[in-house]
Amino acid sequence: MSYWAVTSAAKTLFCFYEYNQSIFLIPMASLGVNIDHIANVREARKTFEPDPVKMVLLAELGGADGITVHLREDRRHIQDRDLNLLKETVHTRLNLEMAATEEMTSIALNTRPDMVTLVPEKREEVTTEGGLDVIKHKKKLKEIIQVLSDAGIPVSIFVDPVQAQLENCAEVKAAWIELHTGKYAATKNQAKGLELSILKESTAKAKSYGLRVNAGHGLTYQNVEPIAGIEGIEELNIGHTIISRALSVGLSQAVKEMKSLIINPRKDNFLL
Repeated sequence: MSYWAVTSAAKTLFCFYEYNQSIFLIPMASLGVNIDHIANVREARKTFEPDPVKMVLLAELGGADGITVHLREDRRHIQDRDLNLLKETVHTRLNLEMAATEEMTSIALNTRPDMVTLVPEKREEVTTEGGLDVIKHKKKLKEIIQVLSDAGIPVSIFVDPVQAQLENCAEVKAAWIELHTGKYAATKNQAKGLELSILKESTAKAKSYGLRVNAGHGLTYQNVEPIAGIEGIEELNIGHTIISRALSVGLSQAVKEMKSLIINPRKDNFLL
């Protein structure tokens, strides 16, 4: 017999599991919902709807533990107006994804989101194509992280699951990393199992460096469970698949369905 109840402490979610009259407290990943693609639909017509700010309430009612937005340099989807209003209206947590630039650092300091995630950014890309090269940009990242941390804004770095990059994330004093799961999401069969193993090892390695670990990119209803089952991952940031599902069942229901997979993932390695 088992039952699930959720509580939180320092952003970490736990479930209570009862078995043979014993109760176990098990950490589980929370769900951050990226709403950029709602803004994509709006910007396709350069109009006022759908408004991502209004849609956030539905995501939170569905069980979202946090809201993520990426304010890009070219403002292709989320706008400054959205970020400012979201800061006032989000009831959970607001995670701002941004490039490591002076402009974005200034915006973060003025807006004061609950967290900043530093990501690579190219105008020609459709979506973020890989992790930030922390080794290459180490000096600049260390300076920006120091400024944001001094202002009380915790910083995460979106990074590939590569040991050298993880080591440098710790050296630039990031509080968090977000492991890039894109390669895992794009592979199949045994190759997917290998990528899953790499993510497991990277999570453990990052934790040993004192980093807290999130993950995301390319995660769907079909592939999320093995990632949700990785010990040490605290949050999964997911957007496109939830917004796509919402076209059929509504945003609240789409979030509920994803949350149910994350809080109670199948434990067997069913992808292999």
